[in-house]
Amino acid sequence: MTSRSTGNTDTADLDSSRKGPLAALKGLLPFLAPYRRQFVLAGIALLFAAGATLAIPAAFKQMIDHGFGASVGHQGIQNVNATFLALFGVAAVLAVATAARFFMVSWLGERVTADIRAAVYRHVVHQSPEFFETTRTGEVLSRLTTDTTLIQSVVGTSISLALRNTLLFVGGLVMLFVTSPKLSAIILGLLVLVVLPIVLFGRRVRKLSRDSQDRIADASAMAGEILNAMPTVQAFTHEGIEAGRFQQSVDSAFATAIRRIRARATLTLLAIVLVFGAIVFVLWLGAHAVLEGTMTGGDLGQFILYASIVAGSIGALSEVMGEAQRAAGATERLLELLAARSDIQDPLHPQPLPPRTANGARVSLEDVSFNYPSRPETAALAHLKLDIAAGETVALVGPSGAGKTTLFQLLLRFYDPQAGSIRLDGVDIRDLALHTLRGAIGIVPQDTIIFSANAMENIRYGRPHASDEEVIQAAKMAAAHEFIERLPQGYGSFLGERGVRLSGGQRQRIAIARALLKNPPLLLLDEATSALDAESERLVQRALEAAMVGRTTIIIAHRLATVQQADRIIVLDEGRVVESGTHASLVAQGGVYANLAALQFQAHLPLEQLS
Repeated sequence: MTSRSTGNTDTADLDSSRKGPLAALKGLLPFLAPYRRQFVLAGIALLFAAGATLAIPAAFKQMIDHGFGASVGHQGIQNVNATFLALFGVAAVLAVATAARFFMVSWLGERVTADIRAAVYRHVVHQSPEFFETTRTGEVLSRLTTDTTLIQSVVGTSISLALRNTLLFVGGLVMLFVTSPKLSAIILGLLVLVVLPIVLFGRRVRKLSRDSQDRIADASAMAGEILNAMPTVQAFTHEGIEAGRFQQSVDSAFATAIRRIRARATLTLLAIVLVFGAIVFVLWLGAHAVLEGTMTGGDLGQFILYASIVAGSIGALSEVMGEAQRAAGATERLLELLAARSDIQDPLHPQPLPPRTANGARVSLEDVSFNYPSRPETAALAHLKLDIAAGETVALVGPSGAGKTTLFQLLLRFYDPQAGSIRLDGVDIRDLALHTLRGAIGIVPQDTIIFSANAMENIRYGRPHASDEEVIQAAKMAAAHEFIERLPQGYGSFLGERGVRLSGGQRQRIAIARALLKNPPLLLLDEATSALDAESERLVQRALEAAMVGRTTIIIAHRLATVQQADRIIVLDEGRVVESGTHASLVAQGGVYANLAALQFQAHLPLEQLS
């Protein structure tokens, strides 16, 4: 993953992941640890399979030396029969052990991959909005799919193949020394010389593997962004332009992948030529030893088979190394995601909220100053002081960028202020568990989110264990019941991805119903009626007025007609409170609010008539 997407990272983990080509794979150990029993069973099957494979050359030596010699006679036929019977038994053991190994390691691959995906997703959804300011969701999705698939191939296949071929390499090497120490010493020395360039070249493969995955992630991020904005793309007739941009991104990923494939092909070629060249040279020496009478034909046959096993295991290990290096790059990026730490954390010793009263929650802001992390030089709020009594309805108005939405984000503790404190019922919200704080707040955002589910479940999102009757009652309060009932399956109607089957006003009423179902002591309304027509706005406004009874309500509104009945109107400008009062008193002051009112209402009327 690119550096811009890591947020706050555990640098020690990242440094350790870069110490060696495969060091990042150590990060998988916590995910592998719960399945020790399966690893043991797979290991036992692996030992049997490797043992059976290593027994085959010894059986061939017996057959050659005791079955084909001129002096063996009738006994040779019996030896050949016994040898082939033993070979069949070895093959049966090999088949059973291989099948058992395949099942266990495949199970491990699927299980560990599922655990990693769940862990990464669980970690990401707990990140603060700051994380998503710098990370594209398409990149996260690429990590959850493409990268975890690579890890699955390593855990479910490559680790098993690596262990199997390591056993065959060690076992075959031991049997080579047993067969001919002289030839084995020569072949071992040559292998040491040829492995060094293979390892060095493998590092380049690892780097290219990571680059390839980065380009794939870029393409996924771009595709996700454009598909989520298709109405805008088509409205501006940018289909061809966006298709061209995606084609360039895909071609870039392809070019990087080709460089990786070329490097891996070169690595494979290098490994096979060097390793088999060394073995062929040693076998040539062995053939001369047989001709000179210093080795038997059976010894040479056994040596050839064990050399083939050793060579094959080295070739397989080089192939596995390439896969492991790709997975190391994928693991490294997943570990970067898991190492990202949100600045917004639960306190070590969270405090409870006081028992809920019938009139809502008290909110206090004490000299609050805040700058967004992405805009540190610009103050979104500056020395803001505000005290909202329990049960009070307060409207926040002001020009765009005045700090209204920022105040909501601080109340929900999506961010923490750089100075000052925010209290809910007298408790600093930083001393509350996030679940406690956000559970006490209901919000109707300006950009309504509708999930790919039916109407009932979308409203029930406000309180997952609410009954159907409670959901319907909330919908009635939000003036959503009638249009939901007219849908083809009523409350069971699927609303489409992001609510594409609903109008803007209908989506807004679903969001209002969701907030009312939650029944929190503090209600935040961010332009809650902005997308409604006049009739719907009247109905929803009436429902909201009823919902405000018994709870504290803070309203953000650009349309001043919706806030005239608020207990108090707070006018913000450049992150500061510049005016405060009722609609009538603020109009009478002739300040910022009066100017906004004059623009929205009948500008030609005298200000005193606007009140």
